Amino acid sequence: MTRVTAPLRVHAPPVALGLAGLLPQAFCVALAMVRADSRVAAAVAGGGYAALILSFLGGMWWMQALSRSEARWWPYLLAVAPSLVAWAALLMALSGVAPPGAVLTLLAVTLLASPLGDRAVGPLLRSVAAWRTLRLVLSGGLGALTLVLAAVAGRG
Repeated sequence: MTRVTAPLRVHAPPVALGLAGLLPQAFCVALAMVRADSRVAAAVAGGGYAALILSFLGGMWWMQALSRSEARWWPYLLAVAPSLVAWAALLMALSGVAPPGAVLTLLAVTLLASPLGDRAVGPLLRSVAAWRTLRLVLSGGLGALTLVLAAVAGRG
């Protein structure tokens, strides 16, 4: 007897909370656009938020590797990469090695590329079509907002 299972769905809470997760970055963009004297603060807050989200995404990939008892190194290395990129970006900004616009651009590009990690890390996230769509919207939205913040914050 063949058992038919319903496709996995993404319910309202992760959709609503995920979309709400774009609000902090949208606020930073609005603040930087409206108050030129707050651009540095908006860049720091927005960069910190982007870094935080990258660490969260890496944690999802780590969980996937653990859930299937992965013995290879590369899934775990991929899982820690977003946190390391975020840490390096923040370190560059705080030490003055790179201007805020460049740091925000690095974080934005990493966010925009992050759905590729979902594809590489395993079947769990790939198997839920609605999750892939949500991830593209959220990573694309946060990445785009971070690029806008980079452009606005870079105006000095």
